[in-house]
Amino acid sequence: MIDDVENDSYATSIDPAVQCTACDAVCCRLTVVLMPEDHVPDWLVAHDDHGLATLAKGEDGWCAAVDPNTSRCTIYEDRPAICRKYAMGSPGCRDERRKWYGRALPTPVKLL
Repeated sequence: MIDDVENDSYATSIDPAVQCTACDAVCCRLTVVLMPEDHVPDWLVAHDDHGLATLAKGEDGWCAAVDPNTSRCTIYEDRPAICRKYAMGSPGCRDERRKWYGRALPTPVKLL
């Protein structure tokens, strides 16, 4: 039987060499649109001119739920669904890292 992950082009495009511990949490600068099933504290909800609910951002542009001292999410257990789906090392993750760091990040090579 063929493993479902092998047939999932997105899952197979994740680079396991990319780790959050070697990043400045740049994904936490993206706009996070909240869905009705998301339950985040009211003080973290912002509304745009059209009433769209998003995670609030600080004056520095970072998600207001991120602890500035640790770059960790303070609502990790209750984070929005889109944050849960954002995969470390995914093409979107790698693209945001390239934009933030201004260059392609080196990927470690495994020697056999």
